[in-house]
Amino acid sequence: MKRSFFVILLLTGIVMTAGMSACKSKNSKKSESEKAVTSTLTPEKLGWKLGVQCWTFKEYTFAEALQKIKQLGLKYVEMFPGQKIGGGYEGTTNFTADADARAAMKKLLQENDLTLVNYGVIHGKNDEEWKQIFDFAKDMGIQTLTAEPTPDQLDYVETLCDEYGINIAIHNHPKPSFYWSPDTVLKYVDGRSKRIGACADVGHWVRSGLDPVECLKKLNGRIISLHFKDLNEKSREAHDVPWGTGISNVPSMLKVLKDQGFKGVFSIEYEYHWKTSVPELEESIKKFNKFVSEL
Repeated sequence: MKRSFFVILLLTGIVMTAGMSACKSKNSKKSESEKAVTSTLTPEKLGWKLGVQCWTFKEYTFAEALQKIKQLGLKYVEMFPGQKIGGGYEGTTNFTADADARAAMKKLLQENDLTLVNYGVIHGKNDEEWKQIFDFAKDMGIQTLTAEPTPDQLDYVETLCDEYGINIAIHNHPKPSFYWSPDTVLKYVDGRSKRIGACADVGHWVRSGLDPVECLKKLNGRIISLHFKDLNEKSREAHDVPWGTGISNVPSMLKVLKDQGFKGVFSIEYEYHWKTSVPELEESIKKFNKFVSEL
């Protein structure tokens, strides 16, 4: 009887130990699974803001463009000068817009729950016009002006950047425009305020025959924002394609930016299928989030 009692105790202990081990193993696996889910990288965790440059919807009014951006599920807007406001309002999105036109733009942004972050590409003819541009940007809550100031304007523009707390991101149009090469941008921003840097238009680099990955590496620490694109070929005539389906090497560009600690705005500027680009933009956004999660 005593022997049977000890055998029962022994068996009970074995069963309990096995059960505890199984439970611990299960919890451990669950913990690892939960950790994997919570550690998935997102644009927000990197300090990245994905938005749309309204030039993508240049065939529409500003009001219509905002509706399309909202439809895409994005929150950030880069406005360009001269787009008709629409939505029952007169005027355009030019920096010379009067108080009523500015109020209309702000109202449309608020109604669509969108934030205006960037404005451009802009050119100032002289000091007076640059001052007017900065006044407009301050009134509209714009953080960064995407611009192509001439070298002789940079000293004055730099003082405005620091005075207003607004960035200038020097944009690169394709070759033979003045800033087509990142080497030129670096030459003119070197030693200047950190509020003066680059708006890296990665698509225009491809059109200029450059490797956008190497261009981003060169601009390490001076990139303020991007006009982000993927193109079908390396040529002046290249056109936009959904991100990840072209030759621009989107995953590698994103990795370079992550490694550099870039924080800022990616503006989708899709210059193809002007009237029917929304499905391609939706595909690009999905690919963007997927590529980020795999970094």
